[in-house]
Amino acid sequence: MTEAAASRVPAAPEASTGAGRLDDLMLAMDVVDTLRHQDTLVARELDGERREADLVERLRRLYKSQGIAVPDRVLLEGVRSLEEARFAYAPPPPGLSRTLAELWVGRHRLYRALLGLLALAVVGAGLYYAGVVRPRQERIEAARIAGEQERRELSELLPRALETGHREVLDEARVDEARARADQILGDGRSALARRDREGAQRAVSDLEELRAQLRREYTLRIVSRPGEPTGVWRIPARNRNARNYYVVVEAVSPDNRLVELPVTSEEDGRTAVVSRWGQRVSEATFESVRRDKDDDGIVQRNQLGEKRRGQLDVDYAIPVENGAILRW
Repeated sequence: MTEAAASRVPAAPEASTGAGRLDDLMLAMDVVDTLRHQDTLVARELDGERREADLVERLRRLYKSQGIAVPDRVLLEGVRSLEEARFAYAPPPPGLSRTLAELWVGRHRLYRALLGLLALAVVGAGLYYAGVVRPRQERIEAARIAGEQERRELSELLPRALETGHREVLDEARVDEARARADQILGDGRSALARRDREGAQRAVSDLEELRAQLRREYTLRIVSRPGEPTGVWRIPARNRNARNYYVVVEAVSPDNRLVELPVTSEEDGRTAVVSRWGQRVSEATFESVRRDKDDDGIVQRNQLGEKRRGQLDVDYAIPVENGAILRW
């Protein structure tokens, strides 16, 4: 028995009072505890074939050496208690009650585990919402808004824009060709609306706007005759090296004497650019007439090639021209 155990147990009194019986019980338990801690003693005596009396004698000497007087009946009770495992703890057999009891004892660990799982669930739910649910909701909402916008355009905005554009073109038109073209565009737009073709209807509205702008445009095509600038040029076409193409350099000027930019396509490379000056193709006779006019005094007296009036589609040429233009010379 250890010093700590010895210091805990007082000498047992011999009286048979209730307190004495309690002390005897405590001594018996101490004997069992001593036997459990004295592994070598137990191995020699209990696992061998020695008698109980011999073991009791050894225990008596062990306690006596520590200054503790223990009655023989207590020592014998302790030895028998150890053999019967009277003071040994025997865990209950596995079952629902034991499981519930273990869960209750370890509830704090269970709470921590549950809190950890809950935190993981919250984080996972947040990530899932941010990465899957929210983008899907945004796509659905964007599709809904786009659908509503498309329905509104097809049912209200585009029909109104078509009718308005057509009416404005007719108000500007001074020639039947412009009116016929406006009617054709309006028909194309209505057909697109009937088949719910938003792009086709938008294209019709854009065509009407472009036609209206063309009708409203006013300018004069003036032949350039300023010092240091070419008035006319000629080209040898690549497909016929024995021929020449003649051009006079012109610029579009508004009634208030401002340059007007127009889309012009070059017949040399097919490139279209918005410019205010280009080379207009003319016949050789016209080219020579302009050249002689400039050679007289350095100024082209008949410098008005044509005029584009409001309400008309094309230029009314004062000098004969041919189809074709160039952008570089």
